[in-house]
Amino acid sequence: MPVPFDVATLQRGARLKRSPYFAATQRAGCRGYTVYNHMLLPIAYGELEAEYWKLLSDVTLWDVAVERNVEIAGPDGQRFAELLTPRDLSKCPVGEGRYVLLIDEAGGIVNDPVLLRIAENRFWLACADSDVLLWAKGVARSSGLKVELRELDVAPLQVQGPKSRELMRSLFGEAVLSLKYYQFIRTRLEDIALLVTRTGWTGELGYELYLLDPAQGTALWERVMAAGKAFNIAPTGPSDIRRIEAGILNYGIDMTLDTNPYEVGLERLVDLDKRVEFIGREALRRIAREGVRRKLVGVEIDGAKLDLNMTRYPVRGGGHVSSCVYSPRLKRNIGYALVAPGTSSLEIETPDGIRAAKAVPMPFIDPKKQLVKS
Repeated sequence: MPVPFDVATLQRGARLKRSPYFAATQRAGCRGYTVYNHMLLPIAYGELEAEYWKLLSDVTLWDVAVERNVEIAGPDGQRFAELLTPRDLSKCPVGEGRYVLLIDEAGGIVNDPVLLRIAENRFWLACADSDVLLWAKGVARSSGLKVELRELDVAPLQVQGPKSRELMRSLFGEAVLSLKYYQFIRTRLEDIALLVTRTGWTGELGYELYLLDPAQGTALWERVMAAGKAFNIAPTGPSDIRRIEAGILNYGIDMTLDTNPYEVGLERLVDLDKRVEFIGREALRRIAREGVRRKLVGVEIDGAKLDLNMTRYPVRGGGHVSSCVYSPRLKRNIGYALVAPGTSSLEIETPDGIRAAKAVPMPFIDPKKQLVKS
C-alpha cells in the first residue's frame, strides 16, 4: 500500500518542485523525501541496509530529477565552460562526459557536476545541491563572452546495479552495450526521447536515463519497472553506505565552498597548465605550492554500528567527520574526516560518546573502479 503523503508536513504552497516521477514514487511506497536543488528527492522505500543489498545484488531505480542541468550554449560555449573549471575540456569530445569541479577565485569548490558535451559549444552540467545557474550568470556578466545559460527541464533516472546492463539491453537493444564509462547516446524508448549515459552515484555498474520531456515521467518509470521485473528491480533512495564505500563525496558536507580540491583529494581534476584561462588558477597554484593544512581522509571508527551521521562529528584536537556510516559488507564503521595532514589516530565525539578511530586509504572498496568501468 502506498504510504500517505501529507505535503503540509513539509511546506505550504508550490515553492518546492516535484519530479516528473513524483506520482510514481508515491505509488511505489516512498517513505520520505528531502529537499535538494529546490525539489523533493525520494530518500527511502524500505530499510537502508535492504536497499544497499538490493543495489549490490540486482538492479535499482532511483529518481534523481533533482540533478538540475544547467546548459551552456552559444558561440563562446566552450570558452565559457573552460572558464568555470580547472579540468581541460579540450580532451572531452562530443558524446562524452566528465566529472568536473567548478571553482571560485579563492580555489573554493562551487559545485561538482557531471558535465556532458552535447555539441562543440554546448554543455550540460548536472549539478549537486547549490545554485549553479546564478553563479554562472554572474560569471557570464563580466566575462565578455557570447554565451546563453538556462536550467533545462530534463529529469534523470538512475538505473544501477550488476543487472543494469541486461536491463538496458532489454529496453534499448544491443547498441546501448557499446557505451563506455562517461559516454552517452541519444535514443528513444518507443515514443519517449532520452539521453542515456554510463554514469551514476553508487560505485556500481549503472546508467542514467535523461528524460527530455517531463510530461512522460510516469510512462518512463512504469516501462523501466515493467522491464525490470525479470531482473528483480526495486526503487530505492540514495545509498550513502555504498557511496561512502566507493569514496564518493557529497557536495555540501564532504566538500563545500570552504574547501579546495587539494584538501578533499580531487587534485586529479585540476590542470594548472591548461591553455585557456579558468577561475581560481592563481589560488590553486598557490595552494599546490604551499600545501594544505587539512586533508580529507578515510576513517574506520570503533564501536557499535553507527547510523548515517546527521551532523558533523568533532575530532578532538581539530577537524571533523563529514560522513560516516556502518558498512554491512566490511562489518565496521567507515567515513571521511577532515583533519591535519599526517593524522593517523583520532578521537571522535559521536552522539553516544567518544570513539577511537584510525585514518585509512579510500575508497574502501574497488579503488580502481573496476565495477563502474566493466
